[in-house]
Amino acid sequence: MANIRTRAVRDGSHYVVNGSKTMITSGTRADFVTMAVRTGGPGHRGVSLLVVETDSQGFSVSKKLRKMGWWASDTAELALDDVRVPVENLLGEEGSAFYGLMHNFQRERLYMSLMANATAQLALDESIKYARVREAFGRPLTGFQVTRHKLVDMATSVEISREFTYRVAAKIQAGENMVKEISMAKIFSAEICDRVCREAVQIHGGYGYMREYLVERLYRDSRILSIGGGTTEIMKEIISKMIL
Repeated sequence: MANIRTRAVRDGSHYVVNGSKTMITSGTRADFVTMAVRTGGPGHRGVSLLVVETDSQGFSVSKKLRKMGWWASDTAELALDDVRVPVENLLGEEGSAFYGLMHNFQRERLYMSLMANATAQLALDESIKYARVREAFGRPLTGFQVTRHKLVDMATSVEISREFTYRVAAKIQAGENMVKEISMAKIFSAEICDRVCREAVQIHGGYGYMREYLVERLYRDSRILSIGGGTTEIMKEIISKMIL
């Protein structure tokens, strides 16, 4: 965030914006884009937020990105060539964007944790439902100890991950500073989701690899949860600075 290069230069009652953005959610269909731009010098103090109308002259979607998962959500690369943005479209004061972005990241990371919990629960539910009706060697998959134990491990992981994330969310609602705990929740819930979705595909066998089964989609979609909003590695750096 502190190294943003897209620049906005004040010109009377407008900013003139030049640069590009990538990995922009809803970028191909948005009417407005809230954009971090450099209005000042290097570092985080030179970053501001502008609301840019996507029908502005010089604004274009340079590429629609094709993702592994989350097909229901479009993602784009954007290009800005001398785009004129009214000064009143500035959010807050010049140079104050960094702190707002960091605050927003905390909410996004919490949402990603909750999404990971929900995704893992769906994968578990689908696995239990399938294991009850799918037969092998004349009996349902739940008749095999290896399957039952796998489902128990999945259920235990989902429960622990959900309880921790909900506890963090409750403390945030109460006004507590939970930066460290949010990062921990994101790491843990994303890892649990990855594991549970992988096991769900395994339980479904060949059908788990087929697109008509929900677990195939969950497996693909879950992979972004340890990347979006800040990777697991970034989360660990944040935590390390707070405990070491």
